Amino acid sequence: MIVVTGATGNVGRPLVRALAEAGEKVTSVSRMVTEAPAGVRFHQADLAEPQSLGPALHGAEALFLLTSPGFMANGDIGAVVDIVRSVGVRRVVLLSSHGVGTGRHASHLEDAVKQSDLEWTMLRPGNFHSNAFQWADTVRTQRMVAAPFGDVAVPAIDPADIAEVAAVALREPGHGGAIYTLTGPEPISPRQQTAAIGDALGEPVQFVELSQAEAKARMLEYLPEPVVDATLGALGTPSADEQRVYPDVEQLLGRPPHTFTEWAARNIAAFR
Repeated sequence: MIVVTGATGNVGRPLVRALAEAGEKVTSVSRMVTEAPAGVRFHQADLAEPQSLGPALHGAEALFLLTSPGFMANGDIGAVVDIVRSVGVRRVVLLSSHGVGTGRHASHLEDAVKQSDLEWTMLRPGNFHSNAFQWADTVRTQRMVAAPFGDVAVPAIDPADIAEVAAVALREPGHGGAIYTLTGPEPISPRQQTAAIGDALGEPVQFVELSQAEAKARMLEYLPEPVVDATLGALGTPSADEQRVYPDVEQLLGRPPHTFTEWAARNIAAFR
């Protein structure tokens, strides 16, 4: 059995679906009660209360571990790892961040998993295509996107590609001790993303550039300040490494990663 935490999110949903379609026994875990796909067991748990995860893990061989921004700031990853080990789970795939590799984000989540005796795989994605959902309301009502750093391009990734890579690491041997940096096929700027959304809509969408201070004030409404500062740094003044397109997705999946244009077309209903 494979347990997926964060099962209702942009990565968790397609991962649960992919595993179930591949014939795996799956338990989806979320803080909120939700309906799981047919044949998938659901368990309500909150990683901030590690003991609540224990019952979901009994009989599991592998765990996909996804933590919320709030947990990254205040959660006890050591206690979560202890619960995982105590019930006999052997393989963990952690959704980490490219920022850990570049030094912008703290490494304590990875460190706790690496220092255990678990078989681990680290997934380090950068910017997500699905971060564009934050623009959906203004695109629907004003045909407008407001964002900072309009012409700074980084290789954002489709969450569906992250999910597909995670499924490979969870199901197949040979990924223990591996660290995969996951990017899209090309760097893309917020202005270019706005144009892609407009093309998918068949209508022009205006781009309005926010100052860094304006963007920070908005992001602090839902993210801890250290995460906001690191994210704005990576988006505004990315290093060469943060602008690099990595080959890991294509090597693992045997196909190129999806473009933002493909993601926008697939999710355009959210912006209509």
